[in-house]
Amino acid sequence: MTQRNLGLILLMATAVNWGATWPILKILLVELPPLTLRAIGSGTLAVALALGALAFGVRLSVPAEQRGRLVLYALLNVTAWMAFGTLSLRWLTASEAAILAYTMPVWAALFAWPILGEKPGPTRIAGLALGFGSVLILFAGRGVELGMEKLPGLLFILASALLFALGAVLSKRRPLMLHPITALAWQMAIGCLPMAILAPLIEPFEPALVSTTVWLWFGWFMIVSMGVSYLTWFGALARLPASAAAIGTLLAPVLSVLGAGIFLGEPLGWREALALVGTLGAVALAVGLRDKPR
Repeated sequence: MTQRNLGLILLMATAVNWGATWPILKILLVELPPLTLRAIGSGTLAVALALGALAFGVRLSVPAEQRGRLVLYALLNVTAWMAFGTLSLRWLTASEAAILAYTMPVWAALFAWPILGEKPGPTRIAGLALGFGSVLILFAGRGVELGMEKLPGLLFILASALLFALGAVLSKRRPLMLHPITALAWQMAIGCLPMAILAPLIEPFEPALVSTTVWLWFGWFMIVSMGVSYLTWFGALARLPASAAAIGTLLAPVLSVLGAGIFLGEPLGWREALALVGTLGAVALAVGLRDKPR
C-alpha cells in the first residue's frame, strides 16, 4: 500500500470519527458541562496514552528544541479547537457552529499557500468550492441567524477553525519528530490545562448527577472520538497535502447530520443526500486529481 493510499484511509477514518462526534456530544451535553467534558476527556486520555507508552517502551521525553513547537501545536490543535468550539455553543446552535467550524479547510488552503508553498490550482479550488458549498446546502433553510447577540459565539467558532487550520499547516511545515503516541499524549496534557483552569470558573459540575449511560458514552467519546481520531488525523496529515487533508474533513459535518438523523431522529432528506454527494465529489477533486502544471 502506498503512503498516499494509507493517508486516504486515515483521512476517511478521521472524517467518520469526527462526524460521529456531534451526535455523541448532543448526548453527553445533556448531563455534562461542555468545557468540563473536554478538559476531563483530554486530561484522562493524556494519562492513558502516557501509561500505554511506558508499558510498551515508548519514550515520553521531548528534546529541548521541540518543546516550543509542542506547546504551540497543543494550544492550536487541542485547546483552541476544543475549547473555543465548545464555548461557541453557548450562543450558537449546533448547525450554526458546524457550518462555521468546517470553514477550516478554507483557512488551511489559504495558510498552506504562504507557509507551505501549496498554491491551489484549478481542481483544488473547484474541490474546495464544491465541498464548502455542499456544507452550506446541508444547513440551508435551518434558520441560521448570526445577529449581534450571537457575536461571541461567532468569534469563538471562527477562532477555533482558524487556529486549528493554522496548527495543521504549521505541523506539516515543521512536524514534531516524536513517536505519534508521545506527541499526542503531550498535546492532550498541555492542551487540557487551560480548559481545566477555566471550567470551574464558568460552569457548575455535579459528577453524582451524571447517569451511567452518559459515563459509558463519555468513555467511547474519550477513547475513540478523541484519541483514535487525533492519531488518524496526524497520520493523514503526514501523508497528504495539508489543504487536501483539510478538505477531506468536510465529510465530517455531512456524516454528523446523517448520524443525528439515524440515531437521534433529526431531519434527514434530499438536502443531506445532495450534500453528501457534493462533499464526496469535493474530496475526489482534492485528493484524487492533480492540477496540471502550467
